[in-house]
Amino acid sequence: MAPRPRPPVMRITEAAATRVQQIMSRTEPPPLALRVGVKNGGCAGMSYTMEYASEIRPTDEVVEDKGVKVIVDPKAVLFLLGTEMDYKTDKLSAQFVFRNPNETSACGCGESVAITPASEEAFVG
Repeated sequence: MAPRPRPPVMRITEAAATRVQQIMSRTEPPPLALRVGVKNGGCAGMSYTMEYASEIRPTDEVVEDKGVKVIVDPKAVLFLLGTEMDYKTDKLSAQFVFRNPNETSACGCGESVAITPASEEAFVG
């Protein structure tokens, strides 16, 4: 029996996919993908990172959803497992937001979060 395919590390909403496509189409040369990760910092302990990627490394986790290619940094996989990336616009701001089931708290300004990594079993599952 063939092993069950592994679920993607994260999902991307239509709004986020549309915005990523818009941004990347205006960049010269167009990037290969968007790299998403986490870094230590902020008052809650961690913050999300996003940058253009011109290469895919052998250890990268690649998520292709709704016509968008997102690379998840290998050090961030267990922190981002099950996350949904969205793009939200309101009267005063427009921003990417991450709905992460592994977040345990966030700072008041919304710039950083506390994240407990998922178990490896949840990823390999």
